[in-house]
Amino acid sequence: MKVCGIIAEYNPFHNGHLHQLQEAIRLSHADYTIVVMSGNFMQRGTPALMDKYYRAKAALSCGADLVLELPSYYAAGSAEYFALGGVSLLDKLGIVTHLCFGSECGDITFLSKIADITADESPDYQACLQSHLRSGKTYPSARTAAILEVCPNLSASISELSSPNNILGIEYLKNIKRLNSTISPITLKRCGSDYHDIRLGINQSSATAIRQAILSEIPLTELTEQMPEASFDILSGYLSENKPVFLRDFSEILYYKLLTERDKGFTEYLDVSQALSDRIVKHLYEFDGFEAFCNLLKTKEVTYSRISRCLLHILLDMRKSELEHYISELEITSYARILGFRKSSSALLTAISKTSAIPLITKLADAQNILSDDAFNMLRKEILINDIYSSIRASKSKAPMINEYTTPIVIV
Repeated sequence: MKVCGIIAEYNPFHNGHLHQLQEAIRLSHADYTIVVMSGNFMQRGTPALMDKYYRAKAALSCGADLVLELPSYYAAGSAEYFALGGVSLLDKLGIVTHLCFGSECGDITFLSKIADITADESPDYQACLQSHLRSGKTYPSARTAAILEVCPNLSASISELSSPNNILGIEYLKNIKRLNSTISPITLKRCGSDYHDIRLGINQSSATAIRQAILSEIPLTELTEQMPEASFDILSGYLSENKPVFLRDFSEILYYKLLTERDKGFTEYLDVSQALSDRIVKHLYEFDGFEAFCNLLKTKEVTYSRISRCLLHILLDMRKSELEHYISELEITSYARILGFRKSSSALLTAISKTSAIPLITKLADAQNILSDDAFNMLRKEILINDIYSSIRASKSKAPMINEYTTPIVIV
């Protein structure tokens, strides 16, 4: 049995995602595809446009066989942790043969060379990296400069290193190596609009552009060419009953959290440095909404996305000590929670139940009986994080909250 894994956000599922899914199946000759998908918070420090169950349904309706939830500590983490959580989860299933991801360069050999340099962390590379960081460069810029010094023959294509999908691809490859995984990587050259492009294209716009269009309240019919029909129907159905969720909707609860904890600072939270903590405290009375505060706090060295991610970690009570515990004691991922699957893929679930090194969670009510105390605590934290999202969605849409314990798995 050949099984191809994809690590994704699908926020929302668009034509580019469909292309990747179809090409992943073709190139890997996969019998089944497993998607490890972010829950309700994204890697760039933002909430999902729509609830994870609807996004899982879109993926399944467009051809995925099984959708698993990537825990928020990884899903809303830096590229390093996003990739670590996703690769670890796929690897522990014991059945995944391939991992397919998009990249701007589409060159697995080039990305593998960079991954080897950064994963091995040779003394020369580390010395160069630290030197450039001390000079005031951002981490991505310092890493690029260090790689150029250690391996100057890569200079012809090193400019692509700062592209977001290349960065993620390198992290996937690093973690396949670090985990001694037998998963074979495949990369597809990204096509269509740029990842950051906020303008709608002809038929392959970025998820960013689609979200911006919805925020701008354009007629949904203008998105029909940007998404597979099944995905568009799910999105339009969701938006007919719910309001989309955006970062600004979390402004009030973020400000409450910052005010109540300003005296002790924020360095206990994931990714938050002492310098950033001090800036948050210094500018707290200038708070004018989540996004505006990100713009106020960003510097040449610290990007908007990193600020947003750090503030989200504070809001969701995501602490450095907890992530360190998950990685060291729980060996990164300790369960696989199913969001949905295709009826025709029941043989895949049967096979995973025989090969997986971690339990599959189908009913939250059963989780405490099959997980260790530490693993169950991780799951409970995940439930709380999703409840925070659900409370905002419910309040904004004037609809009931989604109960994680009673919401059924999506089956198509």
